[in-house]
Amino acid sequence: MPVTLRAGFVGLGAMGLGMARNLHKHGLLSAVWNRTAEKATALAQETGSKAVTKLADLAPLCDVIVTCVSADADVLAVIDELLPVIKRGTIVIDCSTISADTARTAAHRLNAAGAQFLDAPVSGGTEGARDGTLAIMVGGDEKAFERAQPVLQAMGRAVTHFGASGSGQAAKATNQIMCAGVIQAVAEAMAFAKSEDLPLDRLIDTLGKGAGSSWYFVNRAPNILRDAYPAGFRVKLHEKDLKICRAMAARHGVQLPLIEMTLVHYRRLIEQGHGDEDISTLFRLKDALFAAARDNKP
Repeated sequence: MPVTLRAGFVGLGAMGLGMARNLHKHGLLSAVWNRTAEKATALAQETGSKAVTKLADLAPLCDVIVTCVSADADVLAVIDELLPVIKRGTIVIDCSTISADTARTAAHRLNAAGAQFLDAPVSGGTEGARDGTLAIMVGGDEKAFERAQPVLQAMGRAVTHFGASGSGQAAKATNQIMCAGVIQAVAEAMAFAKSEDLPLDRLIDTLGKGAGSSWYFVNRAPNILRDAYPAGFRVKLHEKDLKICRAMAARHGVQLPLIEMTLVHYRRLIEQGHGDEDISTLFRLKDALFAAARDNKP
């Protein structure tokens, strides 16, 4: 009879909360920790898991630890707190978006302690986290990847191993560049449509079934219609990710225009106070171009 893995979860933010709930639905969630303890306590009461007050208390309770935090430094800080007490054979699955170099550093530190590390960034928005339908891009030891399948499959629908440590993050960087292109196109197209006085609700419904559609258009263009941009994927976080992409491209001696343009736009949005809004708020800048042109007409 197969042994059920005991999974711990670190980081109960917009993505992590849904992912942890899906581990619970699959009977895997054992313990949780969050920087804001109230979130961990609430989820523990909801799921019957244990909320620990110190990260070090999580390690003895788990065979697999999933982390979903904001930045490279946060990932390494979590790893360093776990290292003194982590059990040999434990798998740490990091679903944050960080640099490939940081992923390799984390893997090296854990390997030295007899544990294993999978960089496993995700894509699919808060909806995918909630529904367990994320795309998960994994780098690291293949045997660890196979052993971690119950946990990965509980959180995602498309789970792919791309190679050695860091390759999951390289795949995610590719995704983040694509997202930049899609949001630029959607924001410009919708600003153009608005300037042409098209009924945006009907346009979204129709184009969502056409060749130019995408997950992003179907799920985020309605934000433009409502003029409300609740955080699905914050501008500040995508800015952080694109800076990682920029650094990776620079190692090849390349500067990618799409990344540079989007970073300029994000800096402008952050300066205007929109950094914690969903990236669909980019529409504000495109719409402002048409507004300025109208104002300048004689």
